[in-house]
Amino acid sequence: MGPTDESSTSGNGQIDLVGPFRLDGRVCVVTGASSGFGVRFAQVFAAAGAKVVVAARRVDRLKALAADLPDALAVACDVGDDDACRDLVARTVDHYGQVDVLVNNAGVSDAINPGEAADVDNFRRVVDINLNACFLLAGLVAADIIGRESAGSIINVASVHGHVASAPNLQPAYAASKAGLVNLTRDLAVQWATRGVRVNALCPGYFETELTAPMFDDDRSMAWISRNAPMRRPGVEHELDGALLFLASDASSYVTGSSLMVDGGWTAR
Repeated sequence: MGPTDESSTSGNGQIDLVGPFRLDGRVCVVTGASSGFGVRFAQVFAAAGAKVVVAARRVDRLKALAADLPDALAVACDVGDDDACRDLVARTVDHYGQVDVLVNNAGVSDAINPGEAADVDNFRRVVDINLNACFLLAGLVAADIIGRESAGSIINVASVHGHVASAPNLQPAYAASKAGLVNLTRDLAVQWATRGVRVNALCPGYFETELTAPMFDDDRSMAWISRNAPMRRPGVEHELDGALLFLASDASSYVTGSSLMVDGGWTAR
């Protein structure tokens, strides 16, 4: 089942270093695709030959993005709504016949939320979107892949704060949800390891997105990032491209249950 039966060596004996990273004919779903990482992820998948389904709440942005891609479908989806998640996968299968790759990218933050404030409602909201929705969508996509006796990849976009504390940013719900997502990744990876579904976590450090915009607009915050990142700078959008394609494609056919850190050394300190 899957890429284990294939060779990366061409008929003339030359090693094909590019082919394993291609996604030609595969159907990739990206949540949170109306801004930031999600937009870039959709563009990268399209450039690698995939058919792309972009999902988010802001439909106007989705439609504009889909119009710029060669073969894309825009689906309005609030991942905090279970029925909307089910509809996303159903519409994808109805339109393209299958799902091969899922990127659980949609997420929110609770900053600033000191623990002693115990804002439980906010905590639940963040965990529901950042963790519970990922569990539901992963299960729906895995069911399609397993049902077709095919192979596919699920990529959970976690964070360095799934591995280390968020302080001084005070994001207990965000940190807890991303840590939960990291271990959910491991658990589902082991469950589906012999059934064609690989599950991995992509863990970015500090990149500029709508979520982190307040930090990037603040000189003290930028100085803190530069001081604490061993590479002395935040990440740049394109620096996630290679990691994304690696996890989505046959290039990582023997990788599952892993967290791929793209953080300038943040978690290595």
